[in-house]
Amino acid sequence: MDIQNIFPFFVDSTSVLLSLLVFLAVTIAAFGVMITVHARGVVKRRAAGITVSYDENGSSGAFKQSSLKAAKSLLDYTNKHYTSLDADNMKMLRRRLIQAAIFDPSAVSYFFIARVGLATGFGAVLFMVLPMMMRSGSSSFWLLVGGGGVFGYIAPSIYLDKLIAKRQQEYRRGFPDFMDLLVVCADAGLAMEASLERVGRELADSYVSLSANIQMTCLEIRAGRSISEALEHFADRLGLEEVRAFATLIQQSDEFGSSISDALRVYSDDMRHKRLSRAEEKAYSLPAKLTVPMMLCIFPVLFVVILLPVIVRLSLGAY
Repeated sequence: MDIQNIFPFFVDSTSVLLSLLVFLAVTIAAFGVMITVHARGVVKRRAAGITVSYDENGSSGAFKQSSLKAAKSLLDYTNKHYTSLDADNMKMLRRRLIQAAIFDPSAVSYFFIARVGLATGFGAVLFMVLPMMMRSGSSSFWLLVGGGGVFGYIAPSIYLDKLIAKRQQEYRRGFPDFMDLLVVCADAGLAMEASLERVGRELADSYVSLSANIQMTCLEIRAGRSISEALEHFADRLGLEEVRAFATLIQQSDEFGSSISDALRVYSDDMRHKRLSRAEEKAYSLPAKLTVPMMLCIFPVLFVVILLPVIVRLSLGAY
């Protein structure tokens, strides 16, 4: 049998080699084209994503910047407007904000914006809700709407008064500890400024607002104010008679040349006795305060427990 009839493709080796080379070249060219197209697609997608994210960040940054600028303009206008109207009330309001441990310079503007916004908001909400419960247009309807506006107008002031009372309670609770630490520092030989700075750091964990006011007093002394003036401002910020008496004590001791350490020790003992007397007063007033809850909550239950079996037996004719 002839081999040319069985394997005719082995006869012409040149044609076979040429076919293989052409096949490999076409395959490599096809893969190269595919890889190039895929790489371009990936690059285009990444470039599009970067452009979109850049546009979004740019637009959001521009929107945020414009919003902050508008808010700042509103705060400046509000502060300027209300300052020009009544300077005395503005000073009183700033003092109240400082007594509430709010030291932001824009706090006055925020206060007036909150007052106008809450008054408008409460009035609008009642104007939309009340027609579902009563006839709109009546005198009581407009009275309730006006009352809601008035409540929204005075709500920030009520909240500020409660915050001041809370801060003063914290100051009154921490002032005896402040005096004890101040006596310890004075006995150790530290000056008044160094003693205040040290005590302010020690009270930072327990009484945050009191420590912040003490640090402000230290900064005032460093800025050139006398100790008497700095302590007077300290007393104005806290709003306590005990602190005003302490400022007067330091001023008189400085003027008369007496020992500040002895004066602080006597005043510290006085503060400790006052705190103990306040605790005893609260303890003695506790029975009187518990009388009303006992009459309303405990005695009716006792009467029911005692008299209910008797009433049941009488109703059933057991006796």
